[in-house]
Amino acid sequence: MLEHNVHINKAATALIMGAGLWALYAIGADEILALGHSESWKHWLEAGHAKGHESIINFIVHHELTEHLSEMASIVFFLMGAMTIVEVIDEYQGFRIITNRIRVTNKPKLLAIISLMTFFLSAALDNLTTTIVIVAVLNKLVKDKETRWFFASMVVISANAGGAWSPIGDVTTIMLWIGGQITALKIMEEIFMPSLVAMLVPLGVLMLKLKGEIDPPDMSDDETKAFIPLKDRIIVLTAGLCALMAVPVIKSYTHLPPFIGMLLGLGVMWFMTDFKLHSKTAEDKRLLNVGRILKKIDMPTVLFLMGILLAVGALSSAGHLNVMAGFMQEHFTDIYFQNTLIGVLSAIVDNVPIVAAFMGMYPIAEAGSTGELANFVVDGKFWEMLAYASGTGGSILIIGSAAGVAAMGMERISFTWYFKNIAWVATLGYLGGIALFYLEMLFM
Repeated sequence: MLEHNVHINKAATALIMGAGLWALYAIGADEILALGHSESWKHWLEAGHAKGHESIINFIVHHELTEHLSEMASIVFFLMGAMTIVEVIDEYQGFRIITNRIRVTNKPKLLAIISLMTFFLSAALDNLTTTIVIVAVLNKLVKDKETRWFFASMVVISANAGGAWSPIGDVTTIMLWIGGQITALKIMEEIFMPSLVAMLVPLGVLMLKLKGEIDPPDMSDDETKAFIPLKDRIIVLTAGLCALMAVPVIKSYTHLPPFIGMLLGLGVMWFMTDFKLHSKTAEDKRLLNVGRILKKIDMPTVLFLMGILLAVGALSSAGHLNVMAGFMQEHFTDIYFQNTLIGVLSAIVDNVPIVAAFMGMYPIAEAGSTGELANFVVDGKFWEMLAYASGTGGSILIIGSAAGVAAMGMERISFTWYFKNIAWVATLGYLGGIALFYLEMLFM
């Protein structure tokens, strides 16, 4: 939060927090696990493992840390692959094909176009990939830093809202879809309108706030000196977008983690561009080589996300998130209020372990169940609202979603600036969507 005040990179703080929590967990493991809050430890014991100190160390080091490292690596590799593909498209000036056709210079109109494009694109790709692509496009459209921050923030809100109503648009909706709590067509039907409201309310507020015309950025020396033929730009842009759009398709057919599809796409892009460079000059090869482009990846953002995921993993393994979920289940029995709080918590703690905790706490009720159990059948109100709240609630804070973290790193958006200027707007949209969902359930 205080990165811009203390001048210490947020990645350093996140790594200390993430690695430090695992160290504290390992040091105090005997006392922490003896409290009985860790579901993972209970499953470990049920599998027939011993209770001693050696077993605890084996549990933390070789089971829990390895498992969370796998989840963390999936997200980090996905992010690195997507960022590299976007950088390759950018170096080949592919985004100029898009930006050159956007003639709108009026800030409110351009914001509306960008937001709607992000909202629907994130449903087809996913919110993280879409954010990376659109923020890269914004760099070619808007010169003023603060204006671009407003646009990038609206991209985060739109991407998270667009991802919430699609079964492949967000990690949490994918979890609920694969887990059998929701079906694809039903979630699109029920959550589309609340998600649209979560995007339109902030959009309306920011359109009133942003006035005047945009100032397009100047082209860099590399862009003017190494101008790429239109044919090559079209080929690279098309290949890059196809590689990104193939990720959910590969996942649905192979059931492999999304980063496999992303790395496959990057490999194809790398092979293709290296093959095309055979006919280029030495200067072009230097500028357009993917090996050089890789050096432009924002590694502090990747390490920041790694630290955050490590911290959340430690809290999840030790049982803290289960305690929080149990507290909510005990004190907030109303499913609407409960899910509203889940969305707010998603802005502070990663939404994936929170959704996983509630999926584990509430079994899927049998079809035809009545009373409270009717909310927990397949496509029940609780599961649908959980998909909406966990997906869109992360927009309240810039660190509340992978899309927000990516935009934060790419545009150097400060936590405090987002909190002062965007958090309340995102909250209005979030609550507006919940209100619409409640009315839909009440009267339809």
